[in-house]
Amino acid sequence: MCGRFVITSPPAALRQIFGYIEQPNFPPRHNIAPTQPIPVVIIENGIRHFRLMRWGLLPAWVKDPRNFTLLINARAETIREKPAFKNAIRRRRCLIPADGYYEWRAEGARKRPYFIQRRDGTPIGLAGLTETWMGPNGEELDTVAIVTAPASADLAVLHHRVPVTIAADDFERWLDCSDDTAETVMLLLAAPREGEFAWYEVSTRVNRVSNDDAQLTLPITAEEREAEEPRLAKKSGPRKPAPVAPDDGQGSLF
Repeated sequence: MCGRFVITSPPAALRQIFGYIEQPNFPPRHNIAPTQPIPVVIIENGIRHFRLMRWGLLPAWVKDPRNFTLLINARAETIREKPAFKNAIRRRRCLIPADGYYEWRAEGARKRPYFIQRRDGTPIGLAGLTETWMGPNGEELDTVAIVTAPASADLAVLHHRVPVTIAADDFERWLDCSDDTAETVMLLLAAPREGEFAWYEVSTRVNRVSNDDAQLTLPITAEEREAEEPRLAKKSGPRKPAPVAPDDGQGSLF
């Protein structure tokens, strides 16, 4: 899954890597969460462009967003069959620049966060799908979901799914939707090669969306972890179960 990610590279460096013509200036983000606007790279008339879109895809056919599950991820295995994604995979593919992402690993009744990044520290392009939702009064909202795939053996120790990352050599192939088919890109929807990514445990401060600072991506120290244990133990105590709506995993946060 992918429920939080990070963009810390300078805007000029990302522009050079992803090749869009705009020159946006944006601050580093260390805890990007669903429903927030995120940078997206698309192709229009053969030219790459930088756009901001809301993370959480809304299909065009949705009548009332308040009654629709937030789709932050799209499963690669079913992407061509699911009504929410089957048109977007053919016509509206995008890249989402990132420098890493977070995943939570279950340890008994608790979950510990980990920061995951390419082993060489270079930025990554997450595979995404976009959709423009139009409201009853003519309002428009550009939205996006991140494509996920079954994890490779090494990353599976953290979670059974991972976001799909597109290699720089495949950027053009992924973004080009001119043939109105997904046949040529389906092989790209796979987990990274084993050993391509590295990870380490970080502070549970990342659990709170309002926390957004460079300290979040630093490895947690033994002293910090020990200090967090009493609070986590208290939170993992018995709770009144919350009602769970039917879900196929496409819209889960973690």
